[in-house]
Amino acid sequence: MITNASVVIIGGGIIGTSIAFNLAKLGVKDVAVFEKSYISSGSTGRCGGGIRQQWTSPMNVRLAMRSVELFKRFKEDVGMDIEYYQGGYLLLAYSEEEMADFEKNVEMQKKEGLDVELITPRQIHLKFPFMNLEGVIGGTWCPSDGHANPQIANIAYAMAIKKMGIDLNTHTKVEGIDVQNGNIVGVQTTKGYVKTGVVINAAGGFSHEVGKMVGIDIPTHSERHQILVTEGINHVLDPMVISFKKNYYVRQTMHGSFVMGQSDKNPALGNDLGHTVEFLEEMAPKMVHDFPFMNHLHIVRQWSGAYNVSPDAQPIIDEANDVSRFIFAVGFSGHGFMLAPAVGEAVAEMVVYGTSKTMDVSNLKMNRFKRQINKEKNVV
Repeated sequence: MITNASVVIIGGGIIGTSIAFNLAKLGVKDVAVFEKSYISSGSTGRCGGGIRQQWTSPMNVRLAMRSVELFKRFKEDVGMDIEYYQGGYLLLAYSEEEMADFEKNVEMQKKEGLDVELITPRQIHLKFPFMNLEGVIGGTWCPSDGHANPQIANIAYAMAIKKMGIDLNTHTKVEGIDVQNGNIVGVQTTKGYVKTGVVINAAGGFSHEVGKMVGIDIPTHSERHQILVTEGINHVLDPMVISFKKNYYVRQTMHGSFVMGQSDKNPALGNDLGHTVEFLEEMAPKMVHDFPFMNHLHIVRQWSGAYNVSPDAQPIIDEANDVSRFIFAVGFSGHGFMLAPAVGEAVAEMVVYGTSKTMDVSNLKMNRFKRQINKEKNVV
């Protein structure tokens, strides 16, 4: 472990390692990354792996579109196949009100340059005849949406940054951040002290706690979300399918299994990673109803992870006002994996240039919560 670093990153998930990768690309390699457990042990390794550009927030659309550009060349840039597949995203509408919202969303998304369209039940049936579309009145379809393997992506970044000279420390917890006269001077870890003038909070589910280390009250909290995976079968489902009305998402992996999840009605707060039989009892009937071929599929296992949630379900990317060079990229509200390449690029530019050059992320600063909150609605 190095004892002097230009930058310390707290968190070795997809956000932290993406930031480190982009810093190294910009020539900043005396960087120390601290992960309190193993790579992909947190929210990254527990997420559904979707990569979606269909959002109600223009900023989320822009970030996701930039990330898709970077995901397309991930194997070339980072050096590993992450099972990236642009199979599309199908969003289902079950009411006139929901369809009206979809129409507004598509209009905005097209203005942002996204190739997305409204789709009728007949068009859905022609694409996916194995689905039960009872009650569906329409939907939206974006062919450039897709999915990838989040564990492999996180490991790919980790392996790449080590080759690039970044000091990556797993099973190492940051216990405190040393601040003197409003300036960061170092961090204390379970393996020793590191002098630094820049700290990046990419701690995912623990972002609020890391903020407290420097006296910053970051308005994030963590809540449990559950997922299950089935046995594998021959490939039938290209896209990720989402129903906000029925509260589910589902996709088929490269090796044939189905990954699916939902939001709990009353999610357990904090980083409790327990899971419940109620989740299985709620998921199974609706999935078998909408995808009848799943009737005889066996569930292999279930697990849970933490969404680190912000007040408007959009990321908080900012630098603290009262503590010099304390930067945070947090509060992704379940969408950190799909936004990680663009966020890593933006935060690295903030460190090197003082602002993000490729994409303007200034409207994701924390002071936006002093104004009216416009919440991202397309969240499962």
